[in-house]
Amino acid sequence: MRERLSREYFDELYARSRDPWGFETSEYERDKYERTLNVLALRQRSYRRALEVGCSIGVFTAMLAPLCDELLAVDVSEKAIAVARQRLADFPNVRVELRTLPEETPQGPFDLVVASEVLYYWPEDVMLSALRRFEEVLAPGGSLLAVHWRKETKTYPLQGDEVHDLLLEHARLANTTTIIEAEYRLDLFEDKP
Repeated sequence: MRERLSREYFDELYARSRDPWGFETSEYERDKYERTLNVLALRQRSYRRALEVGCSIGVFTAMLAPLCDELLAVDVSEKAIAVARQRLADFPNVRVELRTLPEETPQGPFDLVVASEVLYYWPEDVMLSALRRFEEVLAPGGSLLAVHWRKETKTYPLQGDEVHDLLLEHARLANTTTIIEAEYRLDLFEDKP
C-alpha cells in the first residue's frame, strides 16, 4: 500500500510551480469545474455553509463562492494557502485555512462538502476515515460532492475510480448523481430524510 502524501510533498510541488496542475489554464480543469458547478446549480439552492477540501490555489473556490453564504476552503500546503488567500481576498464570504484532514476536520454543520481531486492522496483507511468525518459534519439534507481524475498514476495511494467505488460502497448518504467521463468521475451524495 502506498503511503499518504505528506504536507512536504505538496509544499515541494508548489515551490517548483505556483500552479502545479494548471488549474488556471487547463481545458480539463475548466470543463470539470463547469460540470461540477452545473450539478450543484441543478439543486436550485444556495448553500448556507460549505467546506471545500483541498482548495489548492483557490481557482475553483472563487467559482464556488457565489453559491455559498459562507465557504471554508482548506488545504494542507502553506504555499497553496498563501496563493489562495491572495486570490480570494475580495470574497468576504470565504475563509481559507491550513488544515490536515481528516484529523483537523472543522466543526460543522456544512450544507455542502466538496472533495475534488483530493481523496486519492490518502490510503484507503484514511480516505474512509475522512468519509466518516465528512458525514458527521454534514447538515441534515446536506450534500457531499466528489470529483476525481480517472487516469492511472503510480504516485497516489488510490486511483480515482477506486475512490468512487469506496464511496459508493461505504457512504451512508444516497448517491443521487453520477457522471463518468473519460478523464474524470463525479458523484453527488445527499443526506435524504
